[in-house]
Amino acid sequence: MSDHAGFDVIIIGGGLQGCSVAIHLAQKNKRVLILEKDTCGQHASGSTAGGLRCLNRAVEEIPLSLAAKKMWGEIEKLVGSDCGVRPTGQIRIAGTADDLTLLEARAERVRSLGYSHEEMIGVEELRHLVPALGSHGVGALICRGDGYGDPGLTCQAFRVKALKLGVIIHQQTKVLAIEKGTEDWLVYTSDRQFSAPNIVNCAGAWGGEIAAMVGDDTVIKKEALSMMVTARYPHFVDPVIGHASRKLSFKQMENGTLVIGGALRGILLEKEERTLIDWPQMQESAQTVRSVFPFLANLTIVRAWGGIEGMTPDRLPIIDSGKNASGVFHAFGFSAHGYQLAPIIGAVVTDLICSGRSNFDLEAFRIDRFEKAISS
Repeated sequence: MSDHAGFDVIIIGGGLQGCSVAIHLAQKNKRVLILEKDTCGQHASGSTAGGLRCLNRAVEEIPLSLAAKKMWGEIEKLVGSDCGVRPTGQIRIAGTADDLTLLEARAERVRSLGYSHEEMIGVEELRHLVPALGSHGVGALICRGDGYGDPGLTCQAFRVKALKLGVIIHQQTKVLAIEKGTEDWLVYTSDRQFSAPNIVNCAGAWGGEIAAMVGDDTVIKKEALSMMVTARYPHFVDPVIGHASRKLSFKQMENGTLVIGGALRGILLEKEERTLIDWPQMQESAQTVRSVFPFLANLTIVRAWGGIEGMTPDRLPIIDSGKNASGVFHAFGFSAHGYQLAPIIGAVVTDLICSGRSNFDLEAFRIDRFEKAISS
């Protein structure tokens, strides 16, 4: 069945990036359709720990991240919900002198580029911010306005806002093929055909497959990422905690539970499109937490989960216009750190569609930057 509803843009993928693009386009009075092969936010967007992190971003992402940070500060204006945002700050702890040297070098590099959002703090302030550290830690790198949000609330808020703005969303609708018609792009699903002059590829871990349908080959790998939640514990920490040289990232929620992550790999069942928990790695991560906070030694893990993420070789996202397909735009491959960027990505892609340009330097995010790897 053919559907000629007069859409201006078809977005493939209904996660946070896709819904953000849809919101910004709808605010420009564009007629937008989202095609989501599963359920909106089912994969990476809904499986994230919800970190709102400018701290330790790849330098190429810093301008986007700082712009996104401002948008998160007034996210209710954009989507009608606070998305559970808590600006608690984020800290990378130095456990040794070598760690401290590493963090100082990072801080200096960021300053040399003209940014001031990351700063070193000494032992005294570290103890003040995180008294439970005891004698652990010789300093830290901090970004005071960072924090976290609630991924479930965020996915719901972005989807509902898009619907309120008139965006049409078809879930359980997998794109099987795309071809160029006389004027518009034709998008085929199992039982319908849709058309629009513009397509946005926000297909996450499946973004490479969608890109290939329009002739824009790239390199992206599906990976399973996991995290876990503990039983409730009396409040002892406000900032999100990371470590300079150990795989550690955790936060204490307002209900007392700890969410522990740090890009923990799970087991990917690619054909089934689901993940399994790698329990030995979970135990290793829990041990890292216990080594920093020994009083948590007997804390129980009550739940663990995973999601499928698309990882690029350089761990930078793909944000670009189609190189071999006019009217196609890409925003995928966020490599486990796209949650914080979501609000600004919608604005950036909307600018690319509506004006053909962005105020941000997107050179590092080109889709064709892996051409040598593809041809070899």
